[in-house]
Amino acid sequence: MDLAEIVYQQTSTFPKEETFGLTIQVRRAAVSVPSNIAEGAARNSSREFFQYLGVAAGSLAELETQVELAIRLMYLPKNTEALIHARRVGRLVNALRRSLGAPTRQSHSGVTS
Repeated sequence: MDLAEIVYQQTSTFPKEETFGLTIQVRRAAVSVPSNIAEGAARNSSREFFQYLGVAAGSLAELETQVELAIRLMYLPKNTEALIHARRVGRLVNALRRSLGAPTRQSHSGVTS
């Protein structure tokens, strides 16, 4: 949630012509991270949670790419808080995924392999 808040604050300074471009894309990716973590945590199994953490990790990668572009376009400073925080959240998500381990796959008979 802190990451999404930081992104909203920092993108408020983007040029007005980016309102329907990069601004909305960065914000959408930032909101997707905690949303997918929350949705996965509310699911019934660690396997589903693991999958949603993977989606959150994908959104983080997308966010980092977009923030890097914003830096190149000089909309954000090089060591922007958004990028630093995104990388920190990425490490936390990856650690959580590792702690859950790769969930076992179920065969059609319902027996885990």
